[in-house]
Amino acid sequence: MASSPDDFQDPQQQVLTELRELKQDVEQFNQKFDNYQKTTQWVVQLAFSLITAATVIVIVSTVLGK
Repeated sequence: MASSPDDFQDPQQQVLTELRELKQDVEQFNQKFDNYQKTTQWVVQLAFSLITAATVIVIVSTVLGK
C-alpha cells in the first residue's frame, strides 16, 4: 500500500503552510479592524456635526426670539 507524499509532509513545510494561513488570517483581521475604525470615526464625526448644528440652532433661535 503506497502512501501519498502529503501523508508524511516535511515538518518545515507544514510549519510554512501554517504560517501562510496565519498571515492570511491576520490580514483579514486587519482589514476588518480598519473598516471598524473608519466606521467608528465616521459615526463620531456625524455625532459632533449634529451636536454643533443643534447648538447653532438653539443659539440663533434664542437670539432672534428675543
